[in-house]
Amino acid sequence: MSALIASGTILIIILATDIGRRRITTMRMARSVIAVAVVIAIFVESFPTKGNDLSLQLLGVGTGVICGLIAGVLLPAFKDSSSGELYTIGGIGYALVWIVLSSGRIIFAYGAEHWFTMDLVKFSIDYKISGQDTYANAFVFMSLAMVLTRTAVLLVKMRKLKDGDTTGGQSAEPVTSGASV
Repeated sequence: MSALIASGTILIIILATDIGRRRITTMRMARSVIAVAVVIAIFVESFPTKGNDLSLQLLGVGTGVICGLIAGVLLPAFKDSSSGELYTIGGIGYALVWIVLSSGRIIFAYGAEHWFTMDLVKFSIDYKISGQDTYANAFVFMSLAMVLTRTAVLLVKMRKLKDGDTTGGQSAEPVTSGASV
């Protein structure tokens, strides 16, 4: 249940703050980090480290980083030529990444209780995973790593747009990835 609530909360925050044309601000960046801190404080009740628990949780973090990089690429940034303000444009591709991953976590959580409970128990025994807290943490850490990575990508884009302002306020080309512009 905690993975479901955490996934839903993060999905709502991300879609509400990133879809459409949105100004890049310090508060927008801070809101994501604050959400991460709150979700960890509320939903991570324990940190299992027996057997392969740590490996599974780290797999969640790694998957979140990769997905956050993909989401960051799908969130182009640009400088408005008239105001000099920095903006992103979150479109359908960006929204779909978040929706598909959140739905996948929800389907897994439901399936773990209703469709493949015994298979998951056997997998947990075979691979020395101590229980549901490990799986919940892996999904929460995946979501949080994705949010933090997306935030890091936005910070890089913001810096590049600000540092690249040698045109006296002229419009910069959109920055679509963390790669060189």
